[in-house]
Amino acid sequence: MRVVIAGGHGKIARKLSALLVARGDEAVGIIRNPDHADDLSGAQPVVLDLEAASVEDVADAVRGADAAVFAAGAGPGSG
Repeated sequence: MRVVIAGGHGKIARKLSALLVARGDEAVGIIRNPDHADDLSGAQPVVLDLEAASVEDVADAVRGADAAVFAAGAGPGSG
């Protein structure tokens, strides 16, 4: 199963990615900051700022996914 996770660098998303990879699934983490790519153990990082992305960019990121999980927060400084 291919699962795309928006907010891929967050604590919940990283835990989910690890669980998915451990059971043999493909995890894809959408992250805003390319410096966080190495933190996604086992997950494929996709660097994409969802707030600035076009519909086409988001469609490309989730294409082929069996499931999508939105684990992104409201962004820096939001609360």
